[in-house]
Amino acid sequence: MKTLLKYVVLVVGALRFASSGILDLQQFRHTTSLHIVTRDGKQGNATLIDLNPQINTWYLLEIAWAGSPEITYHLENPKPETQKLLLEATGLVVTAGKDRFSCSLFEGDTLARAKASQLVYQPLCEGRIYLRNPAAGHRTNLEAATEFLREHVWGGEKIIDWGHVLMEDIHRDTGKIEAGKQSPLATARGLPLTALVDPKYCDRSLTSGNLGIDLGGPEKSGMTPGAWYPASGNPGVYVSLIQPDLIDATILHSYPKSVNNLDSVEASALVYLIAFDLDQFDLGFALGTDFPGVRWSDRVPLQARDPSIPGPDGIGSIAPLISTGLVNPEDARRTVATFTGGFKRTHGAFKYGELALKNHGSHYGFIEKGVVFSRLQPGLATIFVLDDGSVRMKTWENADDKFLARVRYARQNGVPLVQFDPASRSTVPGRLVTLWGPGNWSGSQDAKLRTIRSGAALQASNGKTFLIYAVFSDATPSAMARVFQAYRCDYGMLLDMNALEHTYCALYRRSGTRLSIDHLIKGMSQLDKAAASGEPLPRFLAVPDNRDFFYVMSRGGQEVKP
Repeated sequence: MKTLLKYVVLVVGALRFASSGILDLQQFRHTTSLHIVTRDGKQGNATLIDLNPQINTWYLLEIAWAGSPEITYHLENPKPETQKLLLEATGLVVTAGKDRFSCSLFEGDTLARAKASQLVYQPLCEGRIYLRNPAAGHRTNLEAATEFLREHVWGGEKIIDWGHVLMEDIHRDTGKIEAGKQSPLATARGLPLTALVDPKYCDRSLTSGNLGIDLGGPEKSGMTPGAWYPASGNPGVYVSLIQPDLIDATILHSYPKSVNNLDSVEASALVYLIAFDLDQFDLGFALGTDFPGVRWSDRVPLQARDPSIPGPDGIGSIAPLISTGLVNPEDARRTVATFTGGFKRTHGAFKYGELALKNHGSHYGFIEKGVVFSRLQPGLATIFVLDDGSVRMKTWENADDKFLARVRYARQNGVPLVQFDPASRSTVPGRLVTLWGPGNWSGSQDAKLRTIRSGAALQASNGKTFLIYAVFSDATPSAMARVFQAYRCDYGMLLDMNALEHTYCALYRRSGTRLSIDHLIKGMSQLDKAAASGEPLPRFLAVPDNRDFFYVMSRGGQEVKP
C-alpha cells in the first residue's frame, strides 16, 4: 500500500531541533520532512535525518501520527558506498545507482513489530537496511563490583585505587630467553619493521606460554625478540614478542628527561603485539551499550564545569540514538579481529595539568559512523578513520576540525606516548609521559602506574602502513613509550588498562561455517561465551558488550576466507 504526499519540506541544518540534544552536535545533518496520509485515511508527519551525508550510514526516521506521540527509529545503512536512503511519497526508498527499492513502512505495523523484535539489528526493506534496537551489554564480575564501589560506597574510588596497588602485577608475564633455538624468521616481503633490540639478543629466542595466536608452530620453539611472524590463516596479520630489557641500549638511554628509568619488574615483563597491514584491512570503532558515556567526568575541576548542562557537550544521553555494543551483521562477516577501546568517561578527562582547565576538562571525544557523540578536543591523542578508509593517528588540533565531515570513526584517549619528530626523523616520547596527573595515565592515588596496559600505534614500513595493537603485561607509560620507540612507530597512544577484559584482543579464523577464535593472550578466552551447542559466541560479534571497541575488517567487502 502506498502513502499520499501532501507536501515536502526540505531542511538543511535541521534548525527545528532547538532543544539541547545529540542532534545539535551533528552539524552536517540533512533533514527531509513530509506529510503522510495512508490509504485508510491515517495522517501524520515523517522526518528522515541523514546524520552525516558524507558518511551516509546512520539515519533517524521520526513518525508522528495525528493524536499520537512521535516515535523515533535509528536506521543503519550497511552499504554506504553503494546505496542511499530517501523519503518520498511511497515511503522510504533505498537507491543503489539507477536501482530504486520502495519500502512501504508507514502502512500496517511493520515498524512497530521491528522495534519490538529481539534482534539487535532487525532487517528492514528485505534486508537492505537495519533497525538498531537496544541491547543489554555484557559486563564482567570485576566491572560490576567496581561500578558498585564507585556508585554506592563512600570513598569507593579510593578503595579501587588501593586494590589497584595490591593487584598491579597480577597479570605480569615473563618470557624465557634461550640461545640458538628461535624459529626461522619469515622471509615474506612487506612485513612490519622489526624492533631495534640489543645485538646480543638477535640470535636468541623468546618464548611465551601465554601467547594465544596460532603461528603455525613458531611460538613452540621461540621467536626472535622484536621480529614479526605471520598469524596462521590470516594473511596480512603479524605477531611479535618483546621485553623492554631486550631493547637496544641507545633507545633505552635516549631522552632521559622525557622517560623514566624502568625498574626490573616492568623491564622484564612481556609485551604482546599484533600488526595489521592496512592495505588489506579496514578499521571500525563502536561504542558499548553503556560506555564511554557523555556526562561529566567526576575528575574535572569544579572551575572547568558548567553546572547548567549535564555534560561537557551539553548532553546527558545519546537518545534517540542507540548504541548496540555489537558489530552489524554485514561488517561481522568480514571482521578478522576485535580489541577493546579506551577509558570510560569516568576517567576520560583531566583532573590535573593544563588540559584540566581547557575545554571543560578536555573530555575524550569519540565518533561512530560519522556521528559525533563527544567532540574531539585539541591536545588529545586521537586515532581516526576517514571516509576513504585511511587510518590516522595524531594529536588533534583545532585546525583538524576541517576533517570532521569526513571522519567515519574517531577515539581519543589521553596524550601521545610517542610521535614522529620530523627534525630528527625518528620516534620520540611524548612530553607528558612521565607526568602522572597532567598525562592522565591513571593508576593509584599515590601515582603507582605499573599494571597491564594496552596501546595502539601506526608504523610505516616500505610503503605500507601497519596498525599495531599491543598489550603490556606490566608497564608504566615509560615502558610503553620505549617499546613503541623500538618498533619505530610514527605515533602511539594508550588505550585501556588494569585487566584482561579491558585489554582484550581476539583474532578470528573461519573455515566454512566454523569460527575459531585466537586471543592475543590465552587468558582473554574467558571473556567469550559459548552457545548451548558449544559453539563460541565471540565478544563484540555475537554478544553485545557494555564497553567500546575497535574491529578490523577485510578490505573490499569480502568475507573472511579460511
